[in-house]
Amino acid sequence: MKADAFECWIRAELETVEQALERWVPVGAPAGLGEAMRYAVLDGGKRLRPLLVLASCAAASGARAAALRAAVAVELIHAYSLIHDDMPCMDNDVLRRGKPTVHVRYGEAQAMLAGDAMQALAFEVLTPAATDDDAVEPALQARLCGLLARAAGYEGMAGGQAIDLASIGQPLPEPKLRDMHRRKTGALLQASVLMGATCGEVPVRAWNSLSGYGAAIGLAFQIVDDILDVTQASETLGKTAGKDLDQNKPTYVSVLGLEGARRQAETLRQRAHDALAGSGLAQTACLGLLADLVVDRNS
Repeated sequence: MKADAFECWIRAELETVEQALERWVPVGAPAGLGEAMRYAVLDGGKRLRPLLVLASCAAASGARAAALRAAVAVELIHAYSLIHDDMPCMDNDVLRRGKPTVHVRYGEAQAMLAGDAMQALAFEVLTPAATDDDAVEPALQARLCGLLARAAGYEGMAGGQAIDLASIGQPLPEPKLRDMHRRKTGALLQASVLMGATCGEVPVRAWNSLSGYGAAIGLAFQIVDDILDVTQASETLGKTAGKDLDQNKPTYVSVLGLEGARRQAETLRQRAHDALAGSGLAQTACLGLLADLVVDRNS
């Protein structure tokens, strides 16, 4: 796939995802809750996770309507996690996606509730009524909910954040750092790939390859985040730069050095491409280019 075709694909898919979020994130939730939810998730972010869902669904020749719901659900989980991560009891950040964080804009209590509501909404989106125009078969609903729940819970994102908070000021060997990042960031990215694949039917070989691809880009994403935290300005990142160093958190840069971290990201890029090449699937071009986007990005 040529670069201009890939860019067109991204623009079209981002517009589709944005329209779906606009439709499914409620305006009328009580006491201003809907406003806080929409502030947190609309009009911002890379939408990498939804793009991975949709690209993986295409590779698996899957059900597009179910994949769009999965794409919205995983973005809601990601956005909820950012709300909570930014709060004073966690990372205590005031800038996200180039604007004040939700707790700065709406207060801590409303931010906490907005995150809670968005987590629940993700599973509501995945379980539409049988009468809906884009109804999803109950068995597929269950598989999607299971993948997302495990990626978001103690085995994945929440567990990784707990390790992160417990590791401030403590040296971590690379295997333990890898496990933390695999959970905190990698699990949801890997789940995005597998949720897309679940919307179709793929043989075991392809499923295992897509799982390996998702694991590789999930870890690569966090390594690049660690690199950008020390090489880019806040204006470029849309969030506060240098916070990991200021808070004495272990990162791939602090453990491997800047060049070592860059080499590791490149190794993971190649691992992701190798996994796709071994999948036996024909339509993996977008997944391959998304892997490159993960490693080459500057924000």
